[in-house]
Amino acid sequence: MAERKFTGKHAAAVFIGAFAVIISVNLVLAFSAVRTFPGLEVKNSYVASQQFNEKRDAQEALGWTVAAEAQGGLLVLSITDSNGHPVEVSELEAVLGRATHVKEDMAPEFLFDGSAYVAKAELGKGNWNIRMVAKAADGTEFSQRVVLRVKG
Repeated sequence: MAERKFTGKHAAAVFIGAFAVIISVNLVLAFSAVRTFPGLEVKNSYVASQQFNEKRDAQEALGWTVAAEAQGGLLVLSITDSNGHPVEVSELEAVLGRATHVKEDMAPEFLFDGSAYVAKAELGKGNWNIRMVAKAADGTEFSQRVVLRVKG
């Protein structure tokens, strides 16, 4: 049997094949990243930046702490003041969803039970985000992204 030689054509084929695989994988990942990106956080980042410090200072002055947990088909959002007492806000809007896509996003209907805000939500295991905006009695806006890890 004759021995086959590795020629320049073979080297070129290996080289082109390897780069074709690398470029194909990069294109698939890039298209997936763009397709699943949930969108912009603010319409105009410059305008938002002009009020950032004032909003942050007003929010921090409230002294609120927010925590979330999922248990038994319920989503519990606890807002407490600097003394650890529950806070009842004048308005609460929240969007619950995955960090990587928007197809599972929902707006839970939270009700205050005297100690926390509770809403029905059947969540699959994994990482979830609650993007919430609450208003204090004096009209101060409190916005935060709360990370929720659901163990399955």
